[in-house]
Amino acid sequence: MTIIETTLRIIAIGVIATFILDLFNWARAKFANIPSLNFALVGRWVLWMTKGKFQHNTIIDSPAMRHEAVIGWTIHYVIGVAFAACLLLFPGRWLETVSFMPALTVGVLGVIAPFFIMQPAFGMGIAASKTPAPWTARQRSLISHFVFGVGLYIGGILVSQI
Repeated sequence: MTIIETTLRIIAIGVIATFILDLFNWARAKFANIPSLNFALVGRWVLWMTKGKFQHNTIIDSPAMRHEAVIGWTIHYVIGVAFAACLLLFPGRWLETVSFMPALTVGVLGVIAPFFIMQPAFGMGIAASKTPAPWTARQRSLISHFVFGVGLYIGGILVSQI
């Protein structure tokens, strides 16, 4: 498999897995009334970084930035592709012999990013410790990352059929 083929497969797997996560979040919001992360806030965070501000008291109270929703959704998918690329770190050739546990491992370990980077930067504290219901937020993050891991596996299976 060439570098170009590998890159295209990783991009496709990351996009598929992120889309599956988005479908799950949509269903969870629609049927269980559990809101998803507003990805405009991710865009706001990234845009404020360009102005030298990396941490917020609360990201919601920080002034909105132009195009934050588009940038936030784009970053969301770029992060999904970056996590998919982590599958290349596993021994063997995961892209050629897709298996469940590496995909689930990448998905679940990915919860480290929101717990220790995004949530503190958004003013929520480490692992949502400053939110009104930290254990609920942690559980939702973990479930979302579990679903993303399942999405990586499904994406790998679909892409391997091409």
